[in-house]
Amino acid sequence: MAVSEAPKQADLDRCVHCGLCLNSCPTYRELGLEMDSPRGRIYQMVQVSTGKAEITESYQHHIDLCLACRACETACPSGVQYGRLVEAARAHIEQNIERPWYENMLRQFIFGHLLQTPWMLKLAGYGLYGFQASGLQKLVRSSGILNHLGKLGEMEALSPGAEPPYFFNEIGKVFPAEGERKYRVAFLGGCIANVSFARLNEATVRVLQKNGCEVIVPAGQGCCGALHVHSGLKDMARELARKNIDAVPSGSFDAIITNAAGCGSTLKEYDELLEHDAAYFDKAKAFIAKMKDITEFLAGLELNPNMGELKATVTYQDSCHLAHGQKIRTAPRKLINAVPGLTFKEMPLSDLCCGSAGIYNVMQPEMAGKLLENKMEYVNGTNADWIITANPGCMIQLQAGAEKYGSRQPVYHVVEVLDQAYRRFDLPK
Repeated sequence: MAVSEAPKQADLDRCVHCGLCLNSCPTYRELGLEMDSPRGRIYQMVQVSTGKAEITESYQHHIDLCLACRACETACPSGVQYGRLVEAARAHIEQNIERPWYENMLRQFIFGHLLQTPWMLKLAGYGLYGFQASGLQKLVRSSGILNHLGKLGEMEALSPGAEPPYFFNEIGKVFPAEGERKYRVAFLGGCIANVSFARLNEATVRVLQKNGCEVIVPAGQGCCGALHVHSGLKDMARELARKNIDAVPSGSFDAIITNAAGCGSTLKEYDELLEHDAAYFDKAKAFIAKMKDITEFLAGLELNPNMGELKATVTYQDSCHLAHGQKIRTAPRKLINAVPGLTFKEMPLSDLCCGSAGIYNVMQPEMAGKLLENKMEYVNGTNADWIITANPGCMIQLQAGAEKYGSRQPVYHVVEVLDQAYRRFDLPK
């Protein structure tokens, strides 16, 4: 008999219903509904997990509308681990509902095959690249037809680009440190990022090399399972966690690096995901002890100062899973301020979700759009030339926002800014 995925009573009992989380919750701020606040959702979880209420369409709607941004964790004085609760609630729903056959097939294809299979991701990437490079995407967007296609049109507007050659080609390789080797690190390239953020992954390797790191991109690595966890598919996520743990023997590296904040939160919680797996729990503990976000790792070094000057006014958008999930706020700002020539302007509510939240902007486009419009108002108020963040999902969302509500400002990852500065320093004088 399968173990229930329902939220644990001990975790639910931490909530004292004080309401200090309400103003931090993007959906509550937008809707003003108690049932769409962390406190309200926890009340519903209690009713369902204790058998006092059934899993209804209404319950599923309120849980699905949560961004899982974890801002409530930052606000909570009682240490409620809300991310764990909402992930458990979604897994419990998945365990107890019957989806239509076509929805099951789509979910199985995306989560069970596409995200886990490099050749399928490459094939999808080449198709996407052809659509973009041929000019067909530009024609479709300018025609206005997407405005009449509902959710499909909104999904297309948020589709990531494809960047061949793909980073899958680098998996299994070793990149030597520039100068003296000070650290030996493993880099996890992700899944979709290997196609849509191949240049970001390459920049990450170069910046690590510049800072005395020998970079190994371990063979056998794959999708981290974050999107699976957020979608209630915990068994698939557990299998992916085991594969990544096996691919990266933690004792061989000074650190294991990711440049995706959303992935990092899940990677750092593999021990929770595998807490009932006697064969992997201790391995998971050893793995997460070495797991670092790229900004976290670099900010802890004596950073290589050989950077060229970049003339721009910039602002920084906190990725929710970096600021609230991993409690990392200072590190990316420290790195930005280390780049010569940049003028940094803090935006208001920089840690309020932009609406990306994994695939939330695809599944809940109306709410995600409202949050993005609000975010761009704060961005535009800084008059920044560039928007900087630390998560690929946020980059896609913010790029769409800059097109629709901004002045088409470029959106960069922190590590891309560092890479630009190092490359400028290396230009012939």
